[in-house]
Amino acid sequence: QLQLVESGGGLVQPGGSLRLSCTASGFTFNYYVIGWFRQAPGKEREGVGCISSSGGTTNYADSVKGRFTISRDNAKNTGYLQMNSLKPEDTAVYYCAAEGPGVFRLCAVTREYDYWGQGTQVTVSS
Repeated sequence: QLQLVESGGGLVQPGGSLRLSCTASGFTFNYYVIGWFRQAPGKEREGVGCISSSGGTTNYADSVKGRFTISRDNAKNTGYLQMNSLKPEDTAVYYCAAEGPGVFRLCAVTREYDYWGQGTQVTVSS
């Protein structure tokens, strides 16, 4: 059964850091783009960024550029979202998603993603 499971969310003070993980099972992870999204209460879902199937290309939303870093370890079937310099406006439920299968040199959060995780809450507050 294909599954994506996010972990690593929690409560952090402004300026702090968190690393989210997205662990995949049931499919060939290295043939999928991994995207990260978030949704705050009362707001539409926002694309945070994505990473190509090989990990050679990443893209980020302007709101997180320079603060967040997306990476992946295909040997561990896991993607990561490193979040630094967190702000209260980063508070949201964070989701990872997978697009594929295929060999993707590029990625975009505007594309249709096939599989989604259940989400993990990130709260930035003092």
